[in-house]
Amino acid sequence: MKKLLIACCTLIGFVCISNGALARDPLPQTIAITVPFPPGSTSDLIPRLIAPEAGKTIGSTIIVENRPGANGSLGAAKVAKSPADGSSLLLATTGVLAINPWIYPKLSYNPEKDFEPVINIASTPNVLVINPKINANNIRELVALSKSSPGTLTYASAGNGSTSHLCGESLKRYSGIDMTHIPYQGPAPAIQDVLGGQVSMICDNFSNVIQYIRSGRLKAIFVASKERHPQATDIPSALDVGLPDVEAGIWYGIVAPAGTPKATVTTLNAEFAKALKDPAIRAKLESLGLKIIADKPQDFAAQIARDSARFQKDVKLSGVSIE
Repeated sequence: MKKLLIACCTLIGFVCISNGALARDPLPQTIAITVPFPPGSTSDLIPRLIAPEAGKTIGSTIIVENRPGANGSLGAAKVAKSPADGSSLLLATTGVLAINPWIYPKLSYNPEKDFEPVINIASTPNVLVINPKINANNIRELVALSKSSPGTLTYASAGNGSTSHLCGESLKRYSGIDMTHIPYQGPAPAIQDVLGGQVSMICDNFSNVIQYIRSGRLKAIFVASKERHPQATDIPSALDVGLPDVEAGIWYGIVAPAGTPKATVTTLNAEFAKALKDPAIRAKLESLGLKIIADKPQDFAAQIARDSARFQKDVKLSGVSIE
C-alpha cells in the first residue's frame, strides 16, 4: 500500500509538472516589434498602442523599434534574419509583403518563405481626394476635365510602388484620366502639397486623409474599394462610380521569422487578438478610420497571397520598378 501511495504521488507530481509545462508561456521575456517605417505613422502607432496591453497578458516586455528604409524592406530583411523564437516580430503592411516583391528586382527578403503570419491587425482602404480648387465633384466631371485640359492634372503618391502610386496608375488605366505622377518621400509631404494646390490629387489611405475631408480641405471622389467606408458612407465606392477594378488599401499585420514554433505563433495570435478587444484600443484604432480584423494566422496567410497576386498584376500593367 505504501509503495502504491508513493507511485500515485509521483504520477500526480509528474502530471502537474507536465501541465505546468504545457501552460507555461513559450515566449521570451523580451519581444521586439520592428516597424519598417519612420516614427509617427499609423504603422508605428498601432504596435505602440497594443504592445503594453499584450505584454501584460503574455508576461513579456514588448518594445517597438523603428528601422525605416526602402519601402519597409530594410526592417523586413532584419526580422527575416532574426532568431525564430518569438523574440523578434515585424509590423508588416501590404506594401512590405504584397507589393515590394514585384517592384524590387532584387529584394533582400522573400515574403512567402521568410515569415510566419501571426495576425492581421487592421486595414483601411485608399480614397481618391482632390484639392477643392479643382473644378470637379465626381469621377465623371474629373474625366471630363482631363479631356478638356489634357496634361494639366497631377497626382501625388507616398513614393514609387506605394499603394497611392498603384492606385493612381489603376485610375489612369481604367478611367482614362490623363495625369502625371509626382512621387514623394512618404504620405505626409504628398498630402501637404495636395492641400496646398501644388498637386491636383492623391489616392491615399482613408486614415491619412479623413480629417481633411471632414474639415473641407480636401474633396473626396470615391473610396478605392467595392464597399463604402462605414465611417464615411456618403463617399461612393469604386463600384458605385463604375470603377470596380480600382482597388487599393493597406493592412497592418504582425509576422514572425519563418520556423517560429506553431505554439509560439498561436500564443502571439491569441494575445494580440485579446489586446484588440480592449475598448480603449478599439476606439483609438477606429477613430483613425481603421477596421479591426484580428484574424487567425491561416486567414492572414490567405490574405497576403490574394493581395500579392493582385498587386503582381497591377505592377506589371503599370511598369513600376525600383532598382
